[in-house]
Amino acid sequence: MAAKPSTTQQHPTRLFDLTDRVAIITGGAGFLGKEFGRVLAAAGSHVVIADVNQKAAETVAKELSTASKTEALAVQTDVTNKESVHAMVGMAKDVFGRIDALVNSAALDPKFDPKEAGKHTQDFEGYPLDGWQQSLAVDLTGAFLCAQAVTPIMKEQTNGVIVNISSIYGVVGPDQRLYEKDDGSKGYKPPSYSATKSALDGFTRYLAAYFAGTNIRVNTLTLGGVFNNHDEQFL
Repeated sequence: MAAKPSTTQQHPTRLFDLTDRVAIITGGAGFLGKEFGRVLAAAGSHVVIADVNQKAAETVAKELSTASKTEALAVQTDVTNKESVHAMVGMAKDVFGRIDALVNSAALDPKFDPKEAGKHTQDFEGYPLDGWQQSLAVDLTGAFLCAQAVTPIMKEQTNGVIVNISSIYGVVGPDQRLYEKDDGSKGYKPPSYSATKSALDGFTRYLAAYFAGTNIRVNTLTLGGVFNNHDEQFL
């Protein structure tokens, strides 16, 4: 007889009580950021939706506040700009009085950023320098700037959590054959994606060691494939 599922395998909101905690999610209006926000808000956390798209951030914040009865704040944020990041963190601190968690979810991915897909879906041999630099700025420098902005507040509070959202492609190289289509068209996972996610893993280890003993924890969430209406061929 198959074993019954463990009763500990419950919905996250039944395992974690985050009542009145405050979490910043960069890329909070994106495909993954919205889901992180829903789980955190459902567990009782106030959520700061930091996203370069102000209208989308406001929509997500309104949805979270309505569904969870917690307060969600939308802040237009360019994670590649130090002044923009510090303004967002300052606003979050002014509104809520504290910052308990930072989720670095902002990233460039051609699947989710169709306007940028052209410069990120070329073969390696022709991959443009500005595409490489743009990915580094958002995926890696953005995480650096956000962590640098929140950690003084966390040190003052003597606690805090940073979660960097990484990918299996920071550990292994993507098999480009997975992205080929039956019609002959070719998808592509750009070199900058693997490079930035691998670097983000190293940055996480650096911060975890640096803040050891301060009650500031830094971890990476390494994701595999996440379903987003993929076609049957990809699955």
